[in-house]
Amino acid sequence: MSPLRILLLEDNTHDAELIQELLEADDFVCEVTCVETRAEFVAGLENAGLNLILADYKLPSFDGLSALKLARDARPELPFIFVSGLIGEEVAIEAVKIGATDYVVKSRLSRLVPSVQRALREVQERAERKKAEEALRRSEMYLAEAQRLSHTGSFGWDVATGEIHWSDETYRMFEYDPTTKPSVQMIVDRTHPDDRIHVREVIDGASTERSGINTEHRLLMPNGTVKCVQVVAHRAAGDDPQRVFLVGAVTDITERKRAEQEHERLRELERELARINRVSIMGELAASLAHEIKQPLTAVAVNAEACLHWMRREPPELEPARHALSGIIDAAKRSASIVDRNRSLYGRGRPQREPIDLNIVIREMVAMLRDTADRHGILLRSELDPALPKKTADRVQLQQVLVNLMLNGIEAMPDGDGELSIASRRVDDGQLLISVSDSGIGVSEENLEHIFAAFFTTKQQGTGMGLSISRRIIESHGGRLWASANTGRGATFQFTLPDDGS
Repeated sequence: MSPLRILLLEDNTHDAELIQELLEADDFVCEVTCVETRAEFVAGLENAGLNLILADYKLPSFDGLSALKLARDARPELPFIFVSGLIGEEVAIEAVKIGATDYVVKSRLSRLVPSVQRALREVQERAERKKAEEALRRSEMYLAEAQRLSHTGSFGWDVATGEIHWSDETYRMFEYDPTTKPSVQMIVDRTHPDDRIHVREVIDGASTERSGINTEHRLLMPNGTVKCVQVVAHRAAGDDPQRVFLVGAVTDITERKRAEQEHERLRELERELARINRVSIMGELAASLAHEIKQPLTAVAVNAEACLHWMRREPPELEPARHALSGIIDAAKRSASIVDRNRSLYGRGRPQREPIDLNIVIREMVAMLRDTADRHGILLRSELDPALPKKTADRVQLQQVLVNLMLNGIEAMPDGDGELSIASRRVDDGQLLISVSDSGIGVSEENLEHIFAAFFTTKQQGTGMGLSISRRIIESHGGRLWASANTGRGATFQFTLPDDGS
């Protein structure tokens, strides 16, 4: 138990001993500093560990009222009890009025212990109350600062009385004077005209149906600026089940909405750039497309002439004519598939992911670029892993990546007599690896760091978008695209995609 440290202003040694004995008899462990003069009293007040001041009213060179004034100025938190044989009732009451905690007449010292106990209890209660008030102030300060930083205000709404309470941040958000009493009409007045019907419906629903609130709407400020806010509220629990009291939060989401719109705008721009890139690819593929379609169209013409020939016979020879018509149908279907395969590359549309066979996609792109490679005197070679699992991906986007990489490889071998190799395999870390390797002019170490940057190109007619878009497509699928120089001639572009089953 900590000792009770007492500053005792007393010139009678016997009385000082009696006071200490009374307190210790009641289980107090006392450390008493007894003083008689003003100087000694002032010095005693400097003891930071003091718990209590007891003072006689009248001393030869000093008096209790003067001591009380000194104590109130220097140590106002300490209880001050007069213990005197000379103090009268009126004087004692006046002393309490100016700050004394209590008074005890020496002829009735039995009151001393209860008086001290009460004084110490009041000190403890004051300390606890002050601590709670400080904690509340800190909590309110932290809450106000958190609301300011997060742009979130709070409110309470008593639906029955219409009384509304706003936090400071809510006032700031709605840009109303904090001295103004909030009302439903003030909320409606600040609401954007296009959203007022919706806000009215939400308010009516909350007041009549006793439902919560979870909505977003816009505010129109007096200076013409528009804010977007999110309002969430729920019914607060109370003693009266018939009383509807809503407690909620209103958050300024203007920046978030603006960021979402900007993100969507950039995504749309990215999609448009990718489409433009696919359209530019079609210029390279036009000759291959014409060559591929020419063959089935020639078959259609030949079979049509044969069919007419067999039908003109007397009698008509139906079996060979039927065979010729079947040839026409097959050739027409092949032409349609060629057109569909190419059209998907330059069509406008949002990504659509589905399980696809990467090897089939590679074979389609090899078939599409076969004529282009032949015209440049380049050998196309593929080495595909037959056990490669299917991958959930956007077919058109992967077609675009492969065509970009394969055309780059073909263009890197302008003198012909080269080889373009496309390979697929599953690597140890569960990734699916696709590589496109050429035997062309290669890529310098310096350019390896820049070729995937938007608008960077080493070609005279290049846009600098193909590789940048390709990397973005692969990364959007959770993979990685990179390039490396071959040991001999040429370069290799590789990309990985995560195995759906890994």
